Amino acid sequence: MRDKLSLDDLRLLAGRVVDKARAAGADEAEVHLAQGTEFNVDVRLGRVESLIQAGSRSMGLRVLCDRRTAHASSSDLSEDVLDGLVRRAVDRARLAERDAFSGLPDDGGDPPDAAGLDIFDPELASVGPEAKIETALRTESLALADKRISNSQGASLGTNESTVILANSRGFLRDFSLTHCTLSVGLQAGDTDDRAEDFWFSSAARWKDLASPESVARRAVDRTVRLLKPKKIKTQRLPVVFEPLMTSWLMGFLFSCVSGTAAYQKASFLADRLGESVGGPLANVVDDGLLPGMPGTRPFDAEGVPCRRTTVLDGGVLKNFLCDAYSARKLGLKSTGNADGGGAGPNNFYLQPGGRSAADIVASLDRGLLVVKTLGHGLNPVTGDISRGAFGLWVEKGEVAFPVSEVTISGNLGRILADIQEVGSDLDLALGLSGPTIKIAEMTVAGV
Repeated sequence: MRDKLSLDDLRLLAGRVVDKARAAGADEAEVHLAQGTEFNVDVRLGRVESLIQAGSRSMGLRVLCDRRTAHASSSDLSEDVLDGLVRRAVDRARLAERDAFSGLPDDGGDPPDAAGLDIFDPELASVGPEAKIETALRTESLALADKRISNSQGASLGTNESTVILANSRGFLRDFSLTHCTLSVGLQAGDTDDRAEDFWFSSAARWKDLASPESVARRAVDRTVRLLKPKKIKTQRLPVVFEPLMTSWLMGFLFSCVSGTAAYQKASFLADRLGESVGGPLANVVDDGLLPGMPGTRPFDAEGVPCRRTTVLDGGVLKNFLCDAYSARKLGLKSTGNADGGGAGPNNFYLQPGGRSAADIVASLDRGLLVVKTLGHGLNPVTGDISRGAFGLWVEKGEVAFPVSEVTISGNLGRILADIQEVGSDLDLALGLSGPTIKIAEMTVAGV
């Protein structure tokens, strides 16, 4: 990438492209500019396997002519290239099919000040590549020092710094900067006939908030070795506890069912159930784009609508779909500040925590399964049905007895939401789509 453009230059460029689109005949125009730097290192068995350090700059353009839409993008921001790109985009829009629901969003008010959201770390730029590589190497080395670990799947460290500018033909011109850091390590324990695999990670907006190599390595080791020497169990219905990572994928599935896109396309079993009870009293789910320092936090979404806190489920009652401008118009609703450039996406989407510790929830099981990993697909948003391979820990009289493998857990998302009996206090919002430990009254666990 050429030398970085200043923020003032980026803002002027975004406004100029909007003006070009209007001059070329567009009724409405929207421009996204993004500029940033990324670093990523993958190490394995003490050696660097891949290293990326790069800068990037890109522009996305949306133009509308009589409710007909066209998109264009470019990483070359020279004037002659932009002139041709704008002209061709307007020509394509005139040939597109008219859609009465398309268009820029209605005025959603002024976004909050990005500085108060704590999503940018000014100190990250001073952390050199040597320190980042050493952090990844040390994380793997600490994990491999445990004699129970037989192999490494590698450790990775990544950092990102980016600035986003959004301008449109209704006078919107705003920007924000954000940073993100991740550290992870994957491990194997046991031998060929008894091999367990797992990982752990940390993510944060600020470098200083990233978990230490010692912490990440220790969690990865503990999660891996607890799966050694698994046993099979018989098919049965029984209480199931989801760890936070498992609640996270459950929330990801729930989001796919409450997005405005799925709702207007009738691609969700919740599509026509706004205002109805779809879960139990402990099913309290929120999407909050304004949580300081979290991965889904932004002052405004990809259409310039201010991000906000939106209640999705309140005591099991479906209160809102999460919408961009297009899906909101299709549903007769208002945008919730969830546009992601391709429809509606989550901000910080999570199940609200309860007051019990994860240990207390596990101790409440007389017989049950603590699910720690799943694999495969088996998620159907149209019906809400779930069927996924799983690994877990068998619990007897409140104590973990042995690891379990080669099982499938199945149920229905609506039934699961209705059957939540316990909600833990161990919510980790750094996951973006997240939730604490939860106990489900009963699910089918298919084994031998």
